[in-house]
Amino acid sequence: MDRTGDRTGIFAGDNPFQIARGWLAEAEKIEVNDPNAIALATVDASGLPNARMVLLKEIEADAQGGGAFVFYTNYGSAKAQEVESAGKAAFVMHWKSLRRQIRVRGLVSREEGPQADAYYASRSLKSRLGAWASQQSQPLSSRGALMAEVAKVTAEKGLNPPRPPFWGGFRIAPLEIEFWADGAFRLHDRFRWRRATIGDGWEINRLNP
Repeated sequence: MDRTGDRTGIFAGDNPFQIARGWLAEAEKIEVNDPNAIALATVDASGLPNARMVLLKEIEADAQGGGAFVFYTNYGSAKAQEVESAGKAAFVMHWKSLRRQIRVRGLVSREEGPQADAYYASRSLKSRLGAWASQQSQPLSSRGALMAEVAKVTAEKGLNPPRPPFWGGFRIAPLEIEFWADGAFRLHDRFRWRRATIGDGWEINRLNP
């Protein structure tokens, strides 16, 4: 249900994932570095929040208004362990050049099938070997030790390494998406899309700035 009645321009549309794709496409034309960067927020076992920048690799969308946001990482990393423990995550995507941001909160599941294989294969060889060599988030004695591990992996895996079993994707299926755009005198425009469960219809509300 759309309770706003005035979603026009950059906020117009019946599919929030298509809107997000459109905003990202605009950012890709003018952002200098990493227009697909997101600040991913999780919580650890004690409930202590954690945040870090990761790269969003895909915005999935279907004709029924469903979709998800996909990123990739080492499953042994702190972020992955926290994501899997809670089953939930949030992120914000902010573009200074556009003066816009998107906030997402939702449920998380793994993506470790053909889609993950295809993305891994599309990365540079050095990045693929680096994924094998790095024990992400674990203590490291020196950079030299890391480079030695890269050399070892290169000798073992060759020029076409398969995707590591401990490396893959996460899909965030949102229960809430907020689109924000800067307004004069800090009277910003905010539209929140919210649903109780995955598969429900969206309730859309304009929020006070």
